[in-house]
Amino acid sequence: MDLINDFLVKANSIANWPMFILLIGGGLFLVFYSKLLPYRFFGHAIAITAGKYDDKNAKGEVSSFQALSAAVAATVGLGNISGVAIAIHDGGPGVIFWIWVTALIGMCIKFYSCSLSIMYRGTDSDGNLQGGPMYYITKGLGEKAKPLAIFFAVCGLFGFLGVFTANQFTETFMNVVEPSTTIAAMSEENWKLTIGIALAITTSFVIFGGLTKIAKVASAIVPFMVAVYLFAVIAVMVMNASEILPALKMIITEAWNFNTIVTGGFWGLVIIGVKRAMFSNEAGLGSAPMYHGQSKTDNPIKEGLVASLGPFIDTILVCTFTAIVIILSGAYLEDSSGIVMTLSAFEKTLFGYGDDLLMIIVTAFALSTLFTYSYYGVKSLSFLTNAKIGKFYNWYFVIMIVFAAVASLELVKNLIDLSYALMVIPNMIAVLLLAPKVNHAAKEYFKKMKDGRA
Repeated sequence: MDLINDFLVKANSIANWPMFILLIGGGLFLVFYSKLLPYRFFGHAIAITAGKYDDKNAKGEVSSFQALSAAVAATVGLGNISGVAIAIHDGGPGVIFWIWVTALIGMCIKFYSCSLSIMYRGTDSDGNLQGGPMYYITKGLGEKAKPLAIFFAVCGLFGFLGVFTANQFTETFMNVVEPSTTIAAMSEENWKLTIGIALAITTSFVIFGGLTKIAKVASAIVPFMVAVYLFAVIAVMVMNASEILPALKMIITEAWNFNTIVTGGFWGLVIIGVKRAMFSNEAGLGSAPMYHGQSKTDNPIKEGLVASLGPFIDTILVCTFTAIVIILSGAYLEDSSGIVMTLSAFEKTLFGYGDDLLMIIVTAFALSTLFTYSYYGVKSLSFLTNAKIGKFYNWYFVIMIVFAAVASLELVKNLIDLSYALMVIPNMIAVLLLAPKVNHAAKEYFKKMKDGRA
């Protein structure tokens, strides 16, 4: 395990910079190239999501709202709870500022990438409609670019594993329930293995049911779990209102700490923020276009605008609230990371019962994330082989849940970080090269909207 982890650390140090340049540099280019379009039409995006502009005759398997819910299910989850804690542990409170910056840029990246997912939809070997990076790379850039699509799909076989979620759910259960003392006297390793097996079995019931079932479950769980979590963190902030401004001030001032002791110095701090933001909202990663590519719409710009709401919901809102609770509780000063830090923050600020509430929330977040990620992995394997073989990814996915339950957080984090960094490279290259196509479609869409034909 140590050898694998050492390799992942070294590989990450190499992959970080091309990921950073393409995600932030490429993202900033898209912000100005779009003339701030996703931000100017924020309200219109909400109206589309609410179903105001739905076309019942459009192709696709799920509604735009279901696609957004499913995509958000994979992002509003443990990345927002434990991912934020990991970011603060690794880079200090200032890292949250760079998470904000990346999320704002990510709104524009998602607009472009998810517009492309509708614009260049393809079909799998069973003739089912598909969307995502593999399809807009091969159909938009041509067959000569297929190696980029293959590279993305291969990395997706690892990046779309639910290992981080399984690992952090297990840690939550172990810390809150303390099963060795409250249920049965077993070793910690045996309990983790038991939890992993139980989580794998539970996940199996849904993921072997296919996309429609995943979308229905996700769209039912997501609004509820986000509401409960936001209610909890807002309650904490109301009770500690005087500490909110100092916490925000700390985030902003520490973001510009050029003498930081973080590995890599100031730029190391920025990269931690970028990586954790990408883990939170997946902008630039290429996963969300796989879901949005299934939406019942024939208009790419509508879907792109819906998708642009994702980073705002799960990063600007949820991650910020999590960070403030961690900072004002003082939990960030403890020698802990991941979900353990967030559990401590909630326990301190919600009368000693906050960790129990968070356990319930984490359970919902974990399950919805696992349901969604399995779908991404199936599509990656299906592209590399065929639709029938692709379904076998779910067996691999379930087995790796058990592995993740007993693995270290460091190993799991490094595996996902490397996979994500490598997936960004082919995806962002394609998005940047195809951006003019999206701009042309946007011009046509808003012209029709102005004429009352959209």
